[in-house]
Amino acid sequence: MFLAFDAVAIVRAAVPFLSLLLILVLIHEFGHFLAAKAFGIKVLEFGVGFPPKAKTLFTKGETEYTLNWLPIGGFVRLLGEEDPTDPRSLAAAPRWKRLTVMAAGVLMNLVLAIVLLSVGFMIPRDRSLSMAQIVDVAEGSPAAEAKVSGEMRDGTAPVQGIQPGDLVIEIEGREIKNTSEMVYASRLNLGETQDWTIIRAGSTLTAEVYARWSPPTDQGPTGVRIGAPQTCTYDENLEPIACQLKYPQTESEWYWPWEAFQKGTQSLVDTMVLTINEIRVRVNGSPGASVGGEDQPAFTGPVGIADTTGQLIEEAGWRPLIEFAALLSLNLAIFNALPIPMLDGGRMFFVFLEIIRGGRRISPEKEGLVHFAGFALMMAGVLVVTYFDIARLVT
Repeated sequence: MFLAFDAVAIVRAAVPFLSLLLILVLIHEFGHFLAAKAFGIKVLEFGVGFPPKAKTLFTKGETEYTLNWLPIGGFVRLLGEEDPTDPRSLAAAPRWKRLTVMAAGVLMNLVLAIVLLSVGFMIPRDRSLSMAQIVDVAEGSPAAEAKVSGEMRDGTAPVQGIQPGDLVIEIEGREIKNTSEMVYASRLNLGETQDWTIIRAGSTLTAEVYARWSPPTDQGPTGVRIGAPQTCTYDENLEPIACQLKYPQTESEWYWPWEAFQKGTQSLVDTMVLTINEIRVRVNGSPGASVGGEDQPAFTGPVGIADTTGQLIEEAGWRPLIEFAALLSLNLAIFNALPIPMLDGGRMFFVFLEIIRGGRRISPEKEGLVHFAGFALMMAGVLVVTYFDIARLVT
């Protein structure tokens, strides 16, 4: 069997992704660079791309600035990263300075994510006002058993449980104007009893709805199916002929820089919560609660991310790429903070281990071997994930 590849599509996906990755990694490494320079630690090389070296761009002071052949990031090479024999080496610096240098890259990616998210909030965008209506409620689900408080317009007590036709206008204090916002707000509070504000027959009510970690595969966390309210025309058999949104309006939404910064910071926190929730869902093996659904891969590598980048540009334009870049920057920060050998978190782990051991270091040879083994395993994992990404794209 022969597989046909669209060369133009591949280039359109690969070039933005590689450019984005290069920028994010260089900013990460620039954090290490600035911290090392501030503490007087000798920086031997700042490389754009990964070796082999293509050329030396210039040398300033004691640092060589190089251009390398693999355009997938960059690196900072510090003197004595594991060997403390030279007084200006990283390993010879006090522990708090070493930890600061190692954590500086993660901090830069977090700051970049906030900046990008804030910029995204300053750009005008259309917000759908189509509302979120309950279409169906699964029998025995948390929504069906929700406690509903308030009073109907005729003075009677409301029927308990979420009912088809209810409009959800607020979850945990967050205003809900469309189905996407409802899903987002609900996913932020998995495993909790959420306070919903609903409109039923013109009456505003409150409901307490529990969001499960492990719902059945054909249900979501709360057991509701939602949609935008519609008006339909029907045939003689009461089958819908044509439907249109009841509230098709949109509003242009943007924020001043000081407001956008607050929104961007909150969005970063929300994204971290969503990421943790998604990991817990996948670890529990509960696709019914998964944000992406059952057809989404649990993990994706460079090929999968490049494909997502291409689709994003093709379908939504360049503006959403800013928010996508912020998400990648956050993921890069989280990944590098993990205690995995060769990563920043792995190196910080050895410093904490030194503290626990009363100042006694692991020998440079042993630490270097651990980092090398971790790097080899990580590359093997990337190759495996890449294989499945490619297999998913060509089938």
